[in-house]
Amino acid sequence: MITLYGCYRSRASRPLWLLGETGTPFTHVPVMQAYRLPDPDAAGAPLNTRSPAFLAVNPIGQIPAMVDGDLVLTESLAICLHIARVHGGTLGAQTLAEQAQFENWALFAATSVEPHALAILQASDPAVADAEAAKLARAFARLEAHLTGRDWLGDRFTVADLMVAECARYAQGHAALMAAHPALKGWLARCQARPAFQAMWVARLAEPA
Repeated sequence: MITLYGCYRSRASRPLWLLGETGTPFTHVPVMQAYRLPDPDAAGAPLNTRSPAFLAVNPIGQIPAMVDGDLVLTESLAICLHIARVHGGTLGAQTLAEQAQFENWALFAATSVEPHALAILQASDPAVADAEAAKLARAFARLEAHLTGRDWLGDRFTVADLMVAECARYAQGHAALMAAHPALKGWLARCQARPAFQAMWVARLAEPA
């Protein structure tokens, strides 16, 4: 059985959403980021990314991490690709060519979307957010062109949509950027209307901020 380490307010949201989509049984071990705790090393501190028990799973101390039998994965998008491949049914790739496309979307999300989208989410200065939105515009234009006239990245909702949507979500609060990309905005709304996303989001909101 899969064991997933991490909290909902982290990149663990990605595999947690996917596990909800697939209905795959799993064990969830909540692990908080150490920086969110006043003293992560104190006796009685909750399991966190500096806890020896978690460092034994992922020595670099980042969440999420997944253990599936003898397999240990410590990158959220790799975890998603594995879950989709083994448990995903039509959420996963049906051909080798489609698997290559999913891997391409995963790398696109990680390198072209997430860095600037996350900077927008974390920006306290609107000028910084606008500068990051300008850097993100090229990747969003790529998505906008691809999504115009279609509901999903492929011929159905798949793990590719989930992975890219969770990276694009970080920029969702930038109103002008989203307004400039209506096909992307509509696609993101469709992704987030799915019951498994909604269940993940309720659990996320229930966690301490």
